[in-house]
Amino acid sequence: MATTILAIESSCDETSASICVDGSILSNHIAGQAIHEKYGGVVPELASRAHMQNILPVVSEALKTANCRLDDLDAIAFTQSPGLIGSLLVGTQFAKSLALALDKPLIAVHHMQAHVLANLIDDPKPSFPFLCLTVSGGHTQIVLCESAAKMKVLGETIDDAAGEAFDKTAKLLGLPYPGGPLIDKYAQQGDPKRFSFPEPKIPGLNFSFSGLKTAVLYFLQNAGTSQVYKEEFLASEEEKQQFITENLEDICASVQQRIVSILLNKLQTAAIQTGIKEICIAGGVSANSGLRKAFKELGEKKNWNTYIPAFQYCTDNAGMIAVTGYYKYMAKDFSDLSVTASARASW
Repeated sequence: MATTILAIESSCDETSASICVDGSILSNHIAGQAIHEKYGGVVPELASRAHMQNILPVVSEALKTANCRLDDLDAIAFTQSPGLIGSLLVGTQFAKSLALALDKPLIAVHHMQAHVLANLIDDPKPSFPFLCLTVSGGHTQIVLCESAAKMKVLGETIDDAAGEAFDKTAKLLGLPYPGGPLIDKYAQQGDPKRFSFPEPKIPGLNFSFSGLKTAVLYFLQNAGTSQVYKEEFLASEEEKQQFITENLEDICASVQQRIVSILLNKLQTAAIQTGIKEICIAGGVSANSGLRKAFKELGEKKNWNTYIPAFQYCTDNAGMIAVTGYYKYMAKDFSDLSVTASARASW
């Protein structure tokens, strides 16, 4: 008999619902929140209010697209952690209420584990064990995935995430929010070797992006003069803006190339240390064309089997929550109604 899961994702500023039947995604609807664009970033209170407006229509649309009724559901899965607490609470309370009303099992899902398992949605799928480089606005991690239920973080950022480095660079360049996709867009027309940015020397498999963000800041403040990264050499605002205008594509390409090299150098080290050749990437930054291209090229060079989720499963979405919920359902890993949302939670 088929197992049907309704999944809800509300960790940040996108409300999403998905229907999964026996591990296959039948619908994956996402409602964005354009209101944050004028503030240059996500405003938590506005995000939670928008989730309350969007969640019922999104769930209804997901059910309709999948030709599914509430009575057909076997369980309700939801993002329990991590994320913005106000946003998480909307999805958590909705899922708990629906599970109580329908007398169906409740499945709490860790958002980052779901990003990893997004690689199990479409064929070809990686074989266990596999490594996953998970990169998003709030997280940068290398994860060893031994099974759908057993994962271990081998390395993670000690300060800022890769997505933050993209977004901060975009803000410094005067690009509108969200800036990461615009960096990618301009980088495709630029020369990645035009400007050189430092790569942090962090031991082991951990990452750091705070130094790169500072280097970009000083580089722009000095209008690129002799690759200066020191605060005391400052150009005028007019000189800075002219420099950005004349070199925008090359700046974006050079910064993106450095972020990608930091990520893939660590991933390559992890592959060597573990001997694993089943390698995945996931998370919002995995939608970046520069990262996807470089990852595939490195995989061919190193004889890896590489996997990248479809674009709709890279950014925050309920499809990845649904497939994770399916595997947890098969393992009878359920939560009771006392479960609460958590802004931060260990794996």
